[in-house]
Amino acid sequence: MNIPVIDTHVHLDEFADPERVIQEAREANVIAMVAVGMDLASNKKILELARRFPGFVYPAIGYHPWKITVSGVRDNLQFIKTHLDQVVALGEIGLDFKVPVEKELQYLVFRDLLDLAWDRKKPVIIHSRRAHEETYELVRKNDLKQAVFHWYSGPLEVLKDLLLQGYSISATPALAYSPKHQEAVAATPLKQLLLETDSPVRYQGVEARPAQVIQSLTEVARIKRMEKETVALKTTQNARDLFGII
Repeated sequence: MNIPVIDTHVHLDEFADPERVIQEAREANVIAMVAVGMDLASNKKILELARRFPGFVYPAIGYHPWKITVSGVRDNLQFIKTHLDQVVALGEIGLDFKVPVEKELQYLVFRDLLDLAWDRKKPVIIHSRRAHEETYELVRKNDLKQAVFHWYSGPLEVLKDLLLQGYSISATPALAYSPKHQEAVAATPLKQLLLETDSPVRYQGVEARPAQVIQSLTEVARIKRMEKETVALKTTQNARDLFGII
């Protein structure tokens, strides 16, 4: 298959060999990736990688709920405000009620970032775990027009609402074994679906790399009973439209 695909969620800064990772992705017909930041250090690395690989690595900077600390909030939020015009999205941001970071602090940071996204008219890349309804409601109440709920595996009732709002979700290789993720992708129109790997996260013990976005494509095609070419063409265009990828 020679249809181009885009990996819309990669933690490229976590790889020791980004050049090799990118070459592998190119050989798999990946034409671009959205590299996401999680804190001040990773945000800086993401911007540097985007400068090194222009036209292939598209940067997003954010503040992952796992990474929020009281001492780090001011510096990272200031960095994001200063550099947001240089990126294609604000992310990864959101809420995670499984981690030990205080909920109040998560809410404060998330609200500030959503306000910033609205002000700068940037799409947001959303992380939500055990907080799907809360995360969605905050995005909606901020009147954001463009959002992708990364690796969505939450309640179908919340999914229905976010789809009606015009938001998207992304599909990962976890579709091979995750019933909740499978249900979400099955219920999502192709026009609101993106492909990703979340690499280098591990799926069933195996570290993912961006080239494996082809696995996400294959699983989406299987679940939706569509040709892989159809899924690839539409999800690639979805990514171009959402993130402004040329």
